[in-house]
Amino acid sequence: MNEFELIARLTKSLPANKSVVSGAGDDCAILDLGMPDILILFKTDAIVEGAHFTKETPPEKIGRKALARCLSDIAAMAGTPTAALVTIALPENFDTDFISKIYDGMNALARKHGVAIVGGETTTNPGRILISIALLGTVPRGKQILRSGAKTGDAIFVTGELGGSLSEKHLDFEPRLGEARWLSEHFSIHAMIDLSDGLAGDLPHILKAGGVGAEILKSAVPVSRAAKLRAKGGSSAKPPFAAALTDGEDFELLFTVAGQDAVKLLDAWKKQFPKLKLSCIGKIVTGEGILIRDKIGSHKLNAHGYVHFA
Repeated sequence: MNEFELIARLTKSLPANKSVVSGAGDDCAILDLGMPDILILFKTDAIVEGAHFTKETPPEKIGRKALARCLSDIAAMAGTPTAALVTIALPENFDTDFISKIYDGMNALARKHGVAIVGGETTTNPGRILISIALLGTVPRGKQILRSGAKTGDAIFVTGELGGSLSEKHLDFEPRLGEARWLSEHFSIHAMIDLSDGLAGDLPHILKAGGVGAEILKSAVPVSRAAKLRAKGGSSAKPPFAAALTDGEDFELLFTVAGQDAVKLLDAWKKQFPKLKLSCIGKIVTGEGILIRDKIGSHKLNAHGYVHFA
């Protein structure tokens, strides 16, 4: 049973109450706590030594990544983060200075984005470090963006470049909080997600939620320089396009917008964010699954992104 099969089984009969606008199945839960102008976003995420970082990873970058992953999910809903709780589980013989530096990295990113760290929990975990973040945020009523709104004919966009995240990007990525809020304020964004498990892993979540398919133009997918350099490193390296599809931990925004708004959005983006690339990589179509269009023709995508327990 892989990650998504397990999630489907565990979330079949979760209890809810009248505050729940949207529960499991999106980047954040959305809660209505009776405030007239805003909804509450609620997110949790964990990183584990050996899976998300190694013993050699600088501790400040470990702390930064732990919080940044949650911030990226708030961005995917076009929200603003507000306060976090931190649970850290440690082996018995932990290094106090190392753990303090983890918090230094986390605190620096929190201050940058106006996030209060208001407490948490410490516990033991034999053999390795685990850090779990619970994060609250807000979003104006009516401005939240879900995964489920993609429509046939929508243009599909992605920020930044994809692939090669292990060359350090997975530790240093910038959560696209300001960019997402700008998109929500200036355009009708139909669906959005952050790319944590790769384009081939996360685009299907949008397609399944919207009951649609996608056609991706291979030449339009923005492959990172790191992915291209890795491909030259030996026979075991992934081809650059495969890396862009499946490496994961890019934490860029993937979103859809009505086709007639695509050119206007691109022009406005270049003026607002001249240093951050935005690429139109394809369109939403009827049917299901993902077609890749290249010089030869169109073929079904069989690759998938990172999946825990697979």
